[in-house]
Amino acid sequence: MQSAVIVFPASNCDRDAAVALEKVTGRKPLMVWHQETSLPRVDFVVIPGGFSYGDYLRSGAIAARSPILKDIIQKAKTGLPVAGFCNGFQILTEAGLLPGALMRNKGLRFVCRPQKLKIVNRDTMFTRAYRGKDEITVPIAHFDGNYYADNETLNTLKQSGQIVFKYIDNPNGSLNDIAGICNKAGNVLGMMPHPERAVDPLTGGTDGVGLFKSVLEAIR
Repeated sequence: MQSAVIVFPASNCDRDAAVALEKVTGRKPLMVWHQETSLPRVDFVVIPGGFSYGDYLRSGAIAARSPILKDIIQKAKTGLPVAGFCNGFQILTEAGLLPGALMRNKGLRFVCRPQKLKIVNRDTMFTRAYRGKDEITVPIAHFDGNYYADNETLNTLKQSGQIVFKYIDNPNGSLNDIAGICNKAGNVLGMMPHPERAVDPLTGGTDGVGLFKSVLEAIR
């Protein structure tokens, strides 16, 4: 599987994502600068966490209008698997690939800690490897992780099985404890927690490995 990581000004988790992808797939991902206008031939794209463009305007708002996003949007609509973590989730909502918005945390505090998540839907291309596992623990580190959507959108997410992860002990006030969602087609995932930071027992556990293994299995 050939993967790619998109790099923006002020990305700070692009290397974490690259390490995680190489560890699971055995192949170094391509690092794609945001000013590129087209993706190379890849099977999976990760939009990493960080503070792209310093979070000016709104988190992810400027990055969502980067040249590379036009091609990502087009290819995602034809089935290319795309995952966005933390700022990557914010970028995906700003780009219109996922519904809803990420607002300031309840209490207006930055949260940074290991976080327990409930796997709500194990039948996605991002969660199938978590066989028999209902909960995982992965790090969070964000100030704008409070997920919001209107009632109609929330009902659609529930009915379509698009809610993939929920927080246990909600850290940021997210609606319905939502930590991660996918699109209706199931090939685009956004989540505020950082699975790429949970792939080594020495640096926070290995509960993130299952997500990358799931994608690898789905593509194979």
